[in-house]
Amino acid sequence: MAAPKIEPSRIAHATSISDVPLEDRYALLIEAVHDYAIFMLDPSGNVSSWNPGAQRIKGYSHDEIVGRHFSTFYTEEDIAAGKPARELEIAAAEGRVEDEGWRVRRDGSRFWANVIISAVRDSKGELLGFAKITRDMTDRVRLAELERASEVSAQVQITRENEQKRIARELHDDLGQQLTALKMSVALIEATLAANAATAPLVQQTHALQTEIDAMAMSLRRIASDLRPPLLDDLGLTAALEWLAEDFTKRYGVVASVHIATGELHFNEFASTTLFRIVQEALTNVARHARASRVRIELASTADTFSLEIEDDGVGAALDLPPGSASFGLLGIRERVRQLQGTVSFISSPGAGFHISIRSPVTSVQ
Repeated sequence: MAAPKIEPSRIAHATSISDVPLEDRYALLIEAVHDYAIFMLDPSGNVSSWNPGAQRIKGYSHDEIVGRHFSTFYTEEDIAAGKPARELEIAAAEGRVEDEGWRVRRDGSRFWANVIISAVRDSKGELLGFAKITRDMTDRVRLAELERASEVSAQVQITRENEQKRIARELHDDLGQQLTALKMSVALIEATLAANAATAPLVQQTHALQTEIDAMAMSLRRIASDLRPPLLDDLGLTAALEWLAEDFTKRYGVVASVHIATGELHFNEFASTTLFRIVQEALTNVARHARASRVRIELASTADTFSLEIEDDGVGAALDLPPGSASFGLLGIRERVRQLQGTVSFISSPGAGFHISIRSPVTSVQ
């Protein structure tokens, strides 16, 4: 079945589409479509027409493909399974068939396609061929995969935070109480030893043991806080960030300051945890790589937008270098920001410090 042809003489003097003969309007319509592959097949499945959209999507020019069997577009697996012939059979029997699956371009690459094959018959019901419309759905499929991956990633983050919260609570409540009871027992032993002149020299050893227990308790509290700071659950994000900055300053000697200008903005639990982890990861990067003396953390919000700025005065970095292991922290930050439906930019150059700028909708953190 030949493709409809446009006679230039019939449209040469047309001043509007209504002046064009009806059959030429259909041909013009098909030629104007670039987002869909629209073409005809003869009853045996050989290509008999080809529009610009088909050439764009599948890669074949008109002269390369007309006359070839449409199974050319199918994967080897589908051809072996007899899928092309089966689809023509269904279309001939039921009038149309719709399918989604992998198709093959001229260069051998695959794309995900939505395909509709409709039987074309004359007034007597005789099969003339088939009309085939193909849409490239690859971008939509990839977007759906990204959305699913984002949902899985967010769920993994939530599960991990819940597990860290549980471990932190057990460390604090269980081991912490055991260490407290152990110290009380040692103190009781110390008092008993001190009351007896013969055992008094052992008091110094019990006192040293209590000092070691205190150090163990301090390490336990630090580990528990790193896993999940109690302030984040008890007093909220602002208090947790202020504690984080103070603890960072004590540990590394880098002055960390927090400035909050979010008004009455209330952060939901997921956003609070996510933002806390972003700042924590950024401070870890400062400690490991920046050689900075100061780092500033600033949270602000307008009616529609929330912002988080983290900036240090360290050695900076060349952002155009190939990604290496040192960039994993930045990848983690980028992923967390994406979960807040936000955007992040990294601004730095050698000797100019490092600046992380985050923006997200207020609705994603409330």
